[in-house]
Amino acid sequence: MSEWKRFAVERRNDGVTIITMTRPEKLNAMDQLWFAELTALMNGLGSEQDPTRVAVLTGQGRAFSAGGDIDMFHDLAGDVSRVRPHLRRVYDAFHAVERCAVPVIAAVNGIAYGGGTELTMACDMALAGENARFCCKEAAVGLMPGYGIVRGAEVIGRPWTRYLALSGRIIDAATAERIGLVQHTVPDADLLPAALTLAEEVAAHPSLAVRVGKAYLNRGTHDGFDESVEAIALLFGTTEHAEAVAAFRARRAGN
Repeated sequence: MSEWKRFAVERRNDGVTIITMTRPEKLNAMDQLWFAELTALMNGLGSEQDPTRVAVLTGQGRAFSAGGDIDMFHDLAGDVSRVRPHLRRVYDAFHAVERCAVPVIAAVNGIAYGGGTELTMACDMALAGENARFCCKEAAVGLMPGYGIVRGAEVIGRPWTRYLALSGRIIDAATAERIGLVQHTVPDADLLPAALTLAEEVAAHPSLAVRVGKAYLNRGTHDGFDESVEAIALLFGTTEHAEAVAAFRARRAGN
């Protein structure tokens, strides 16, 4: 029986590990357990007990991840004392991807909304299926994409970060490639094979050089998180956020 409830882990003999989000009935939405498990997974990859040289991260079903679980937002709404530690767990999970000892390649299948787009930003490299879709919908529920605000400016530039964070519009895989959110777009059926081919190429290089290169490139990626936590904690306490979450859940219940 797997030790993970939100992920499946397949370690291959070539040093490549496939990590699959396994909550397809919720479009791989991120809840408290998801954040805790991702952090633990990333911290363990490439350790003395783990042979991983490169990891490929993907989603089960028709989504990479639809982002934060709206039920979790409902439970946190108005309780700022619980929001701050929650936000730090969120940031710790995404930052764990960045500081993971080995490179992490996103294979983005289908929906990558909110936290799904932010998770793509956290990965070292990203490939997308041709039907992948990205957006930052947090503004629609009275929030902002905290990790995406901090890291998006470096990953895709300030103009595109503003566009995604403030408009909430959905962009397709071709646009995501054009702005640098992903490096390549491939047919959906070829996504995982293409990601594994890239992972195999990276894993074939001397591992110390790859690890040092990643660590150097990802230095300083924690800067700005503390300010973002405080800003979003305030937004969680607003009536606009509580009302938007309630409206979203009501629409979902009516479907």
